[in-house]
Amino acid sequence: MRQLDTDLWVAEAPLRFAGLEVGTRMTVVRLPDGGLFVHSPIPADPELLREVEALGRVAFLAAPNRLHHLFVQEWQQACPEASLFVAPGLDDKRPDLAIAGVLTHEPEPGWREVLDQIVVDGFPFANEVVFFHRPSATLIATDLAFNIQASSAPLTRLFFRVGGSYGRLGPSLLERILVRDRAAFRASLKRILEWPFERVVVGHGEICEQGGREQLVEGYAWLPGGA
Repeated sequence: MRQLDTDLWVAEAPLRFAGLEVGTRMTVVRLPDGGLFVHSPIPADPELLREVEALGRVAFLAAPNRLHHLFVQEWQQACPEASLFVAPGLDDKRPDLAIAGVLTHEPEPGWREVLDQIVVDGFPFANEVVFFHRPSATLIATDLAFNIQASSAPLTRLFFRVGGSYGRLGPSLLERILVRDRAAFRASLKRILEWPFERVVVGHGEICEQGGREQLVEGYAWLPGGA
């Protein structure tokens, strides 16, 4: 685990998707009451669990899109008192999970003091819910944007280079192909860009520490009407 800001940490783990090593990232937010909000959980290995438990009690688990759910059950077993909230559609996809609620445009009472959220419309493949941590001006996303840089594996760099999204913060080829309602997607993106964020935490690739809002606008310049 590494600390990004006051009450904000991340942890990374290897992950292959469609034959590519893209890695995956979990974000942990400590809430005002001392409880923890764990976003997009990665494998719950004993060392990571010890580090997280040293920060506080895991109060909430968030599976923020229809793809980032693989390790949630491990965390439920390790933290049985934590309440799980999932992206729209994931409740149908994973009926085996004990789900406390489905994420909407409105933050839950347990975290609304420090986190805002938006469901990204028009991209039903993921149904991603993006969060904004107000105290640190940090956007917390999973697949809304990637940031594949030189630290990634050679084949991954090649794939993203061919797709035109290597070396910058922005969508992958997947978003370009699978966005079904561009007007709805653009409306969601405009709402996200109303947040005054500087840092962008993504699920895959490097964290963007500065100028994240401007880079996201540039990354989505291909969208008709722009970001």
